[in-house]
Amino acid sequence: MTLKIGVIGAGHLGKIHLRLAKASKHYTLVGFYDSNKEYGEEIAKEFGYNYYKDLESLIEACDVIDIVTPTLSHFEVAKKAIQAGKHIFIEKPITNTLDEALELIKLTEQHNVKGQVGHVERFNPAFQAVVNKIENPMFIEAHRLAEFNPRGTDVPVVLDLMIHDIDAILSVVKSEVVQVNASGVSVISDTPDIANARIEFKNGCVANLTASRISLKQMRKARFFQRDAYISVDFLEKKSEIVRMKDAPENPDDFAMILQNAEGVKKQIYFENPTVEANNAILDELESFAKAIALNKTPKVSLAQGTEALRVAQMVIDNF
Repeated sequence: MTLKIGVIGAGHLGKIHLRLAKASKHYTLVGFYDSNKEYGEEIAKEFGYNYYKDLESLIEACDVIDIVTPTLSHFEVAKKAIQAGKHIFIEKPITNTLDEALELIKLTEQHNVKGQVGHVERFNPAFQAVVNKIENPMFIEAHRLAEFNPRGTDVPVVLDLMIHDIDAILSVVKSEVVQVNASGVSVISDTPDIANARIEFKNGCVANLTASRISLKQMRKARFFQRDAYISVDFLEKKSEIVRMKDAPENPDDFAMILQNAEGVKKQIYFENPTVEANNAILDELESFAKAIALNKTPKVSLAQGTEALRVAQMVIDNF
């Protein structure tokens, strides 16, 4: 059985969601709504999607509402959809404020509907290839650099870019955040364009995150250091690498890489390049939500997880 889906917001990302919802076997695309009527009619004419002139009519006609509007309007749109008894898929960050996010969680519980947040990097094949190998990391480093794009500057770089890494890290570090130190610099926007954060967890893990939206090159990399292993994820190039250290054999072969510490303990280094299966991460996240609804399971990126990512992002911003 397919779910009837409606997309709210037909900007750059909204158009991608429209195309994928239409292509998906799990959904039937009912139509879309955009607050700019003239633009909405243009998109309808160009792509053949049904344009709804008012939000309420589209919500009424659907099972799932896919919210791809600017962050400031996430809460109002989601609230209307939930109160109408519809499931919601909502782009990241979940809402503009923590109070709004907590209110949405409460509403979904009251109306017995599900919600998922669009933290798409969880579905990045490079991350998926190694996520099960990341065990109790104690130091994490992430760099997310992007060229300037005026589209994202309505929110600080932490909510625009760094929140991707915050969410990915929170999904693998099973401990609470106890301390955040951060600095941010505004270069061409009213809000910081470059930010660095040091996030400390109760279990001793430390994550060092850097995000910039005024770089000359693109970079999206994370490195996870744990006992006897180092795991690297390149979200942009979709590559992963695992470097493991094991006790060296008595007679290593000539090409073996051996490290010896001051106490004389020898370790052999092994390199693994996991198979990274090509995928469309946005399609995967939308379809995983459809499966969660069908099986009555908690979505892979629940509203609670999206809220926690926002809470930590807000801690970073508050520390500037």
